[in-house]
Amino acid sequence: MAGVGTRRAAAAVERLIAGYRGGGPAPALRDRDDVAAYAAYRMPATFQAVRAALGALAGAAPGWAPDSHLDVGGGTGAAVWAAAAVWPAGPAGPRTTVVLDQAEPALTLGGELAAGAADPAVRAAEWHRRALGAAPAGSAWAPAGLVTVSYVLGELPEKVRREVVAAAAQAAEGAVVVVEPGTPEGYLRVLAARQQLVDAGYEVLAPCPHSARCPMEGTADWCHFAARVQRSALHRRVKGGELGHEDEKFSYVAAVRVPAGAPAPARVVRHPQLRKGLVLLELCTAGEGLARTTVSKRQGPRYRAARDVRWGDAWPPPEDDGHGGT
Repeated sequence: MAGVGTRRAAAAVERLIAGYRGGGPAPALRDRDDVAAYAAYRMPATFQAVRAALGALAGAAPGWAPDSHLDVGGGTGAAVWAAAAVWPAGPAGPRTTVVLDQAEPALTLGGELAAGAADPAVRAAEWHRRALGAAPAGSAWAPAGLVTVSYVLGELPEKVRREVVAAAAQAAEGAVVVVEPGTPEGYLRVLAARQQLVDAGYEVLAPCPHSARCPMEGTADWCHFAARVQRSALHRRVKGGELGHEDEKFSYVAAVRVPAGAPAPARVVRHPQLRKGLVLLELCTAGEGLARTTVSKRQGPRYRAARDVRWGDAWPPPEDDGHGGT
């Protein structure tokens, strides 16, 4: 934020928020003020959402880690930092990381932020300007173990969205993770991407416990989750907020090309409801679709696990190989 100032950044944030809520194309990041404002008010939330999605992938494939990362439409690099948080660089050396975006000011700021990172994979990231709608053929993107496409499909025409997902599926050697806002429209974009990946031979590892049809498809409901974002004082000033936190709602799919793990038996799709001696869990399951399970205090360890489980978590916990609730 050096050289921008809170007042100018707040004005840029207001313009960007109005543009995003307008229902049209995403507002352009025109200059350093816009990009700094975007990073200050959106990057923390994007980071937390992508980290949650990547964390779910890592939980479903505990023996797998990407040796390279392609971040499509990565902007200032939130997904690069999220990948480093989930898979810190090991002694074998940093993975190669490439960020593609069409906004040069965002790439410049992303590179400046990355230069000060402790993780060598973040520091070594390459930042390339690329218009996603120009020629998004998989052959134009270097292969990578992990391809992330986060918070970008909603900014593209439908035809280009399909081209980008197809290119991501072609470029990925291990996994593709797509993240969108947790709105009905964002869910539908993720749902379309999910089907494309399944049609391309991918297996869904998270959040779904299966690769079959989503049980929420065609209903008034939509699959989404929430990531808690702690707001810094700067974040509150720029965004004009008073609370010390916010919850970022997001939808996502994580799919793998080759067997790398197994999806969870079920996923908690709503906030657990705590009752006296009971925990009510709303689940998406592999065999029954959407289901409710009740875990009682009589179940001992499982009840204690249910009290700690959060919206978006796998169920049952990995160490619990039992069957459902009561």
